[in-house]
Amino acid sequence: MKRLLIIVFAMGLTVSVAAQPELDLGLKGGVNFSKLSFNMEDYSAESVTKSHFGAFARIGWDRLFIQPEIYFSGKGGDITSDLSNTFASLDYSTFDVPVLLGYRVIKGKSFDVHLIGGPVLSNVTRDEVKDGDVFNESFFKKHYMSIQYGVGVDILFMTIDAKMENGLTDIYSMNGESFKNNAFMLSIGLKIL
Repeated sequence: MKRLLIIVFAMGLTVSVAAQPELDLGLKGGVNFSKLSFNMEDYSAESVTKSHFGAFARIGWDRLFIQPEIYFSGKGGDITSDLSNTFASLDYSTFDVPVLLGYRVIKGKSFDVHLIGGPVLSNVTRDEVKDGDVFNESFFKKHYMSIQYGVGVDILFMTIDAKMENGLTDIYSMNGESFKNNAFMLSIGLKIL
């Protein structure tokens, strides 16, 4: 009877240890290619290059993981109109909190490929309109939601992500016209724990 209890206890301990989540903490940074999207027929948008930096955590169970992040990010876009020779540059910074769900498509000891995606809550920390006669800072929203999705690669203690970010809510709204944030993000992260 004693041996049976020891075997059952050992099996239960093995199962519970195997079910423990893996935890990685790290720092990350990269570049954003940010652009505004809108429905103003006489205007066109150009992308601008900005950067982001912050930290991430990854809590994983075999192939599945959750990756919350926090980072500061520069975003914006240039707006032009051939009709009225208007030019404006919307430049803003955000504090972003994405909560991403990931799946390892290829899982190895020192190399894996994963898909990630999830919602992002952004808080605007700085806003500015340069060279703008039509647009001004008073129409910026202070908070907005986006969705991120993309692909990543882990090599040893380094992670590289390529993600798209599409605005779900408006970043700027003026006289019935509204802008959403869109960005392509390349990030490099280092797992420090």
